[in-house]
Amino acid sequence: MDRNTNKLIVWKKAHILVLKVYDITSSFPRDEQFGLTSQLRRAAVSVPSNIVEGKARGSLEEVKYQLLLARDLKYIDGRVSRINKSSERSRQYAKWIVGVIGK
Repeated sequence: MDRNTNKLIVWKKAHILVLKVYDITSSFPRDEQFGLTSQLRRAAVSVPSNIVEGKARGSLEEVKYQLLLARDLKYIDGRVSRINKSSERSRQYAKWIVGVIGK
């Protein structure tokens, strides 16, 4: 199994973890919204975000992952085409960034 396949398996498991953390924390008391709930969610989201960030294009990949997460959490249900457009834009931004860094 190559490194990319391993990363994909790890990413899928990390994504499932995030979805479970969101589900679990949705039942936490309201007064924990900005405490433990927020901290757990941010920590969970950082795992797959860091996997994709390390893979290619840094933070732009993080944005794409977090848009995918928002879709899977049904926050942007029905707006999937926006994710695709954002992905296209992020590829263009990445080219510009690489061009600037390379100079």
